[in-house]
Amino acid sequence: MFITNPDSFLLPSYRISPFKTDYIGINHNLKEDNYTFHYFNKRFGKDNWQYTINGRESIKLALQSYDLDKNDLVTILTTSENFYISSCVTKEIEKICKWNRELSPQTKIIFINHEFGYPYPDLTKITELGLPIIEDCCTTFFSQDQDLKVGSYGDFSLYSFPKFFPIQIGGLLVSNKNNDRLKNSEIDDLSINYIEKVISYNLRDEEELIKKRTENFDYALSLYSKEGFQERFERGKNTVPSSLILKNNFIIKDLHALKLHLTNHGIQSSIFYGEDAFFIPCHQNMSKFDIDYIFSSILNFKYDS
Repeated sequence: MFITNPDSFLLPSYRISPFKTDYIGINHNLKEDNYTFHYFNKRFGKDNWQYTINGRESIKLALQSYDLDKNDLVTILTTSENFYISSCVTKEIEKICKWNRELSPQTKIIFINHEFGYPYPDLTKITELGLPIIEDCCTTFFSQDQDLKVGSYGDFSLYSFPKFFPIQIGGLLVSNKNNDRLKNSEIDDLSINYIEKVISYNLRDEEELIKKRTENFDYALSLYSKEGFQERFERGKNTVPSSLILKNNFIIKDLHALKLHLTNHGIQSSIFYGEDAFFIPCHQNMSKFDIDYIFSSILNFKYDS
């Protein structure tokens, strides 16, 4: 049995991020560990990367590495080619220059947003345009395309740790071509030490983390498929989604009302604006009971509305 109408002060908390309150204590008690230093050197190349406060700062630092003025144009391309794009991205770009969603003769930089862990298709064609590329890999820390080149197509790639790890801060900026263009982050040494020990602890069990996340995703999708929902994107063999994004297929009549309903049940969610789709938490730190609770909450809304 699940409580379907809890007191507002007694809500559970299901986030898109794997972070839970328990991890304040768990992370605090972890031993210092620099495993990430060797991991990132091997993956990205020695001295090619740096920690940042978050993904937003990574965007800012990457853009600041170009000689842009306020009238220059950054073109954002996404996996889905839908107009949806997080304001976390657009607001950072707006601090420096303009942005749009279609390539034009005025485009100075192409910003590739790999959505929800699903790589942008056929990035090789984009590289042939000869324009600078920034890859937003915030939701694709573990995902790869068939050529295993996600994160290395552009001048820069950027990552956000809370999307995949139980941590509240931290990002990564990788320079693939000109290391001398890396700008200094405002992150302090204490935060770096904290990030290193938390991410190190989790990356030591990388295979198990991915396995658990994949198992939870498959289990959740099996539940929703029986009700007529569908996976919005097609997964490749190297895809590790950051959340469960579902085609609604007009099953839920009011997705805005569903979002409010889920919030009232302690569940973070959002609409994939521009499409009849929505996304919900699905990560390695969820149990089957957690997945069942979210599923039950959506079914209750479906049958009560």
